[in-house]
Amino acid sequence: MIPIVFAAEQTQSSGIGALGISPSAFVIQLITFLFVFLLLKKYAFKPIVALLEERRQTIDNGVKAGIEFAKQRAILEAEHDKVMSEVRVEADQVIANAHKEARDVIRAAEKTASRKVETMMSDAEVRIEGESVRAKLALEKDIIGLISEATEAIVGEKVDMKKDGEIIEKILKARKK
Repeated sequence: MIPIVFAAEQTQSSGIGALGISPSAFVIQLITFLFVFLLLKKYAFKPIVALLEERRQTIDNGVKAGIEFAKQRAILEAEHDKVMSEVRVEADQVIANAHKEARDVIRAAEKTASRKVETMMSDAEVRIEGESVRAKLALEKDIIGLISEATEAIVGEKVDMKKDGEIIEKILKARKK
C-alpha cells in the first residue's frame, strides 16, 4: 500500500509531525478505534459483562450455599452428638437393668434352691425319724423275742404270751424311767 501524504503534512515538520505522527492518520485511527469500541461495547462487552456477572452470582451463590451447608453440618453434628449421648445413656440404662434383672434372677434361683434344700432336709429328717422309729420297733420286737427266750431258759418253762408280754412291758417301762 502506498501511503497517502498530504501536502500540508510534508511541509510541517514541527509539532506532532516532528514525532512522526500524522494528525490525519491519528484522527482516522481515533475514529476507527471509537467505531470498534462502540461495536464491541454493544455486541461483545454486554454479553461478556453479563456472563461475568452471571458467573459472579453463581460463585456468590456457591459461597452462600457452602456457608449454609457448613452451618447445617454443624447443627447436624450437634444433633448427632446429642442423639449419640442419649443412646449411650439408654444403653447404659439397659445394661444396668439387665445386670439388676440378672442379680434378681440369681437371687430368686438361690432362694428357690435354698427352699428346695430345706424341703429335702426336712423330708430326709422325717424319713430318718420314721426309719429310726421302725428300727426301734424292730429292735424292740427282737429284744422281746430274746427276753422271752431268756426267760424261758431261766424259768425252764414256757410262759404264755399274755404273761410274757406283761413281764416284758414291766421291764421296758422300768428301763425307760
